Amino acid sequence: MTEVLKRRLGLGLLTAYGVGVMVGAGIYVLVGAVVGQAGLWAPLAFLLAGLVALPSALVYAELATRMPEAAGEVAFIERGFASTALGLVAGLAIVLAGTISGAAVLRGGAGYLGALVPVPEPWLIVALGLVLVTVAAVGVLESMVFAAVLTVIEVGGLLAVCAVGLAAGPAADWTAPAAPDWPGVAAAISLCFFAFIGFDNIENMAEEVRDPTRTLPRAILLALAVTAVLYGLVSLAAVRAVPHAALAASERPLALLWETATGRSAAFLSAIAVFAAVNGVLAQIVMAARVLFGLGRRAGWLGAFHHAHPRFGTPVLATLLVGTALIGAALALPVAALAEATAVVLLAVFVLVNIAAIRIKRRAPAAPFRVPGFVPWAGLVAAALALVAAGGAFG
Repeated sequence: MTEVLKRRLGLGLLTAYGVGVMVGAGIYVLVGAVVGQAGLWAPLAFLLAGLVALPSALVYAELATRMPEAAGEVAFIERGFASTALGLVAGLAIVLAGTISGAAVLRGGAGYLGALVPVPEPWLIVALGLVLVTVAAVGVLESMVFAAVLTVIEVGGLLAVCAVGLAAGPAADWTAPAAPDWPGVAAAISLCFFAFIGFDNIENMAEEVRDPTRTLPRAILLALAVTAVLYGLVSLAAVRAVPHAALAASERPLALLWETATGRSAAFLSAIAVFAAVNGVLAQIVMAARVLFGLGRRAGWLGAFHHAHPRFGTPVLATLLVGTALIGAALALPVAALAEATAVVLLAVFVLVNIAAIRIKRRAPAAPFRVPGFVPWAGLVAAALALVAAGGAFG
């Protein structure tokens, strides 16, 4: 065993990884909820939510160049607060949140797959989980290439939906728009913010990135920009082609968009939703294993996880533990409810990271990639407001 991960990732694969994490399966249901809040102005809500997430993304980009290592958030919090214990708690919370979130997505993906393949859901959960754990363990390059292929399939499907929606005849809500409901738009922005959680996964790959001080900031910001544009286009096509009340009431808003615009079945979207779920699960396994690898560097009782396989160059033991826990949670726990709580955990980490950035920048202003001093303050306010909103929604 070795304690060094292999640096095999470049800008393209890292950006595709970030886009895949952020787009995920959520876009297939989130559009309807956002249209229910913001109506015609749903595309604006998505784009403004991207701007709200931007300060935290910039903070992660700067801190990743200062401390380019696995379990980056642990390093950020540890240095900012001069507390190993606080960093350790945050890291364990991130591992738990990633595992539960991945379990929820795995169960959802197995449900979509079960509609296409006549196999009992528990067997599908185990089979999908084992395949993804194997891919994650075999190599980071193999994992990222697989994730990139899945991301291309996801994005291609969404662009096809956009094309038919923008080409279809406009709905009455588009030709005779209602006056904007600005409180509804504000509520939609808060909802959309959660769609951009995922850029933080990128910095946890830092020890496997070639030239991390140049590549990490670019990948984080590119992934955020691509995702914001994609969300904006999808929601624009939806509000143009489908009555807003129907979108808001539908559990399958993109399928409704396709069926309204083309008059044909949208069964292929179920297959794409499976790819999206698989991508999301793989991303969580890879991320949580890297955080566990980084924690092993700091805590003796976790030291067994700070090892990379000499051939594969991946933290195999950490990957196996995370994968096993994720599959077990998908089979046994009420993961839908627990997954909601992961958003609160991740937003609390965002708050701590922005505070840490403020303190670090005061002590050491110079950095390979540096953002203005007001940026972490803006990120702190945005994350704190989103945390309050999430606590109210899930409380």
